[in-house]
Amino acid sequence: MAKIEKGSWVEIEHIVLQPEERAQNLPEDTKKTPYVMRLSGFLTTDAEIGDEVTVKSLIGREHQGILKTVNPSYNHSFGPTMAELLHIGIDKEEA
Repeated sequence: MAKIEKGSWVEIEHIVLQPEERAQNLPEDTKKTPYVMRLSGFLTTDAEIGDEVTVKSLIGREHQGILKTVNPSYNHSFGPTMAELLHIGIDKEEA
């Protein structure tokens, strides 16, 4: 595996609650999964993907977790474009 250098921007994963520690009033499928935190920060030591590491967040707090990704990015969306919404707020004369 490739070494990831100290100071790299990375994402870690930390299990906050195991399934048996979660509230009992949750839906069944939710109760069966761990409660996971994902957090980005600067790596405090050289490491490899899968290592237990410490990162420093943008506000200076240190967090521990399993190193998952280097240079993480967002990949969410609000879904496909809704043609019906494109002209809301535009004057009829401009359209």
